[in-house]
Amino acid sequence: MTALQHPARAEGPLPQPARIPFPVVDEVARHCLQEEEPETVHIEVHLAGRLDAGRLRAAFGEALRRHPRILMREAPGRWYRRRYEWELTAEPDVEVVSFPAPGRDALRDARTRALTQAPPLSLSPPIRLEVVEGAGTVEGSEASDAVGVRSRGAEEPQARAVQTTVLFLTINHTALDGPACLRVLATAAELYGGRDNSPASAPVRTTEASPPLEETPSNWSPPARVAQGTPEPSPGNGMLVTELPLPHRPKGSPYTVNDQLMITTALTIAHWNREHGARPRPLRITMPVDDRPRDATMPIGNGTRLVEVPFTPEELANHGPADMPALLHRTGTRTRALKSVPRPQLGHGAALLTAPITPVPWRAALTRGLRRAAAPWTSTTLLSNIGRIPYPLDFGEEAGRAHAVWFSAPARMPRGLTVTTASTAGRLHLALRWSRTLLGHGDGAHLRDLFEHYLHSTEVTE
Repeated sequence: MTALQHPARAEGPLPQPARIPFPVVDEVARHCLQEEEPETVHIEVHLAGRLDAGRLRAAFGEALRRHPRILMREAPGRWYRRRYEWELTAEPDVEVVSFPAPGRDALRDARTRALTQAPPLSLSPPIRLEVVEGAGTVEGSEASDAVGVRSRGAEEPQARAVQTTVLFLTINHTALDGPACLRVLATAAELYGGRDNSPASAPVRTTEASPPLEETPSNWSPPARVAQGTPEPSPGNGMLVTELPLPHRPKGSPYTVNDQLMITTALTIAHWNREHGARPRPLRITMPVDDRPRDATMPIGNGTRLVEVPFTPEELANHGPADMPALLHRTGTRTRALKSVPRPQLGHGAALLTAPITPVPWRAALTRGLRRAAAPWTSTTLLSNIGRIPYPLDFGEEAGRAHAVWFSAPARMPRGLTVTTASTAGRLHLALRWSRTLLGHGDGAHLRDLFEHYLHSTEVTE
């Protein structure tokens, strides 16, 4: 008997009233929607076995009801309304789970849809789950076109066919973020397989007083941009996913794997820009910080706050083995200090910009204008490190646990490139996503190779 036969709401009955105003993050995203570059988050979960369609639909439907904040659609309103509102629904408006026809290109096509087709905000919920069954992948090989997957590293396996089921969760980022939807998927896994999918306890780290914020490059100075590569004629995003070994970190180090990934991202872009003749400039890397609990009480929505981590050209020019320990220590101190500073999700300016004083169309026009004007000051790139996937994502005996999980974040200009990482089963799963107006697939492959090189360079022995 599975947990699906014993439903119990994790978040209580449907909240009242049935409409809630858009939070600041949702409103800003709603103002800046673009059809040519949809704001989607993609989650890709690889399982070793097969799933029963009826049981999965029932389990995922019940998971949505247990997290009722996800069952929402944009409420219609008059042009002069002063707020966008989410309308909460008791049931989905559409069938969320689909099973595309299997085939040679099914995996590639599902990735492409995740980048090009956002679930509509007008239908509840603004997500979809595609199940690609019997997807044949070849470890150690690379797919073609705009998206690919590759397994790399010292323990790289021999090429071999693997039969697997891949879950593609595509999220409209105006409404929800990846960690919130992963929580819902973990609930669905528990309901489907009847096994405990509670989150693992967070790693215990030595608590230290937050260090004072050091002198860093001024935010009034425009940061470096990712240099133009070989753009593609079609609009939208391209993506490449790869699997790498987790970087070694000495026990008790004052820095984290996230700090190693931050340095790797900075060194990768600095190297790329030097190759393309860009003048050295300070880099600023946006880092989402998520303070929400991972259990069933996790608030569903867009719940991360954004922190910008700066790097000077001098820090990134001196990156030999002898310089790496100092850079790691400095970056660890910097990120701890920045994360400890209380700050609204998008800063104080966004809260003022979304105050319901004027009709939303007027605020939308102002927001889009300010976004264009502020483009030169936008951070260089975004690094979203999900970290170790906290849930087993165990779908029972037939399908088993997830052995790989990838996320990707939108990559609209002016950044044009996002880096998203997660770790599962002791491996690092990296997704590079880029705007096709800035980079092409060959550029993505080169950036992946640079990332792998610099990730290895952060492995110091102390």
